[in-house]
Amino acid sequence: MYIIYISTIMITTAQFTYIPLDSNDPRESVDFLLELVAQHEVEVDVNYLSTSIRGKTDVVFELIREVYDTMTLEDNDFRFHVELLNPVSEENDPLDIDAGQI
Repeated sequence: MYIIYISTIMITTAQFTYIPLDSNDPRESVDFLLELVAQHEVEVDVNYLSTSIRGKTDVVFELIREVYDTMTLEDNDFRFHVELLNPVSEENDPLDIDAGQI
């Protein structure tokens, strides 16, 4: 097993879709999830069918895990689909996001 240490700040973009499968009010579940996302230092773009987040790679992965764990505790069936873009270094970020400001 190889461990790679990255000394530069990496920026990752993730897009996820959360679908509550047996909820009487799915909008309530989605709104709860969006409130959870808003508590993290990431850029958020909410669309009709999915949400995109962009930020430091470790923060993005922690947020994905927290969303999954939190919704699992709700004890409802759900579908959680996540797509990830490859990380880019802060210096090579095409959107020129200052990771210190995220």
